[in-house]
Amino acid sequence: MNTPLRYIVLVLGVLIGLHFILTFSNEGYGRVTSFDNIKSHLSTSNGHPPYADGVPKEYFETTGNATVNAVIVMLARNSDLNGIIQSMKQLEWTFNHKYHYPYVFLNEEEFDNEFKTRTSELTDSKVEYGLIPHDHWFQPDSIDEVKATAAREDMIKNNVIYGHSVPYRNMCRFNSGFFYRHELLKKYKYYWRVEPDIKFFCDLNYDPFRIMQDGNKVYGFTVSLYEYPATIPTLWDTVKDGGETYNLCHFWSNFEIGDLDLWRGEAYTKFFDFLDSKGGFYYERWGDGFYAHNFVAALFARKDQIHFFEDIGYRHEPFQHCPQGASHARGKCYCDPKQNFDREWYSCLNRYDKMFQ
Repeated sequence: MNTPLRYIVLVLGVLIGLHFILTFSNEGYGRVTSFDNIKSHLSTSNGHPPYADGVPKEYFETTGNATVNAVIVMLARNSDLNGIIQSMKQLEWTFNHKYHYPYVFLNEEEFDNEFKTRTSELTDSKVEYGLIPHDHWFQPDSIDEVKATAAREDMIKNNVIYGHSVPYRNMCRFNSGFFYRHELLKKYKYYWRVEPDIKFFCDLNYDPFRIMQDGNKVYGFTVSLYEYPATIPTLWDTVKDGGETYNLCHFWSNFEIGDLDLWRGEAYTKFFDFLDSKGGFYYERWGDGFYAHNFVAALFARKDQIHFFEDIGYRHEPFQHCPQGASHARGKCYCDPKQNFDREWYSCLNRYDKMFQ
């Protein structure tokens, strides 16, 4: 045996010996390096979705200041103030008064003093207010306005929701490709998107950002549903790569807890720039939930990295998720368990569940 190979064999022998000594002498080390534990980390499915296992007990035993590099993001106008106060107050009541995560408010116009005063009074957390850069919000000059106007008029005739609205399209484009680029968000790793006029039904006695961080999750949702086909007639043909069909399911992105690095990567940036160049936000009505968050989660994340927050009771008109059974009792939820979108025919949660079977 030559000298280099002899040293390699010697080192391997020492490492194997240390492994066996630690396995029998240190219970924690033995548990972490056991075959069962390694298998559980390599496997992405136990025959059921991860949320069915519930939140580990130890997560309920820690409260206090924020422990994860995360932020609550709210896109709003000054005219949204009353709706923002409702949403923010409920989030503080049910969760953030215990954890004190910071807030970032974003607007295409400067926030006025009344908005800043009334929102900052609702929390002990740090609050920042940001102006969205013009090019990140408004319709690009490259869009053919005659074509875009004709598309909106056609959607109005066909009663397509928000089919008439340019600001809605601006919002979808911003949330798809620009929100994570804002200067105020660059220092954060995770975010929780909150909108005006929503409801949180339950006490949240653990930190969902820790679930994301510790479980290597990249996207969390509460409602998943089918998209309206009239809003995306060419989107699938634009992005498909060998796939011939699409089931129209998407995450309802007015609630989302996510990893900002999912959007910051080069792959996603190129993906967004390509689709943005097609003009579908304005010639059709591509939404951020369907296009950005659904496709990207499917293309750039494992299925076990997408998490259903079953125990966060939530309503955004006209749909709501109301936790069931023990989760409803533990969270002291005030929603009616029978008023729950999860298993309605228009919900996609069953399709999500089937991915793990």
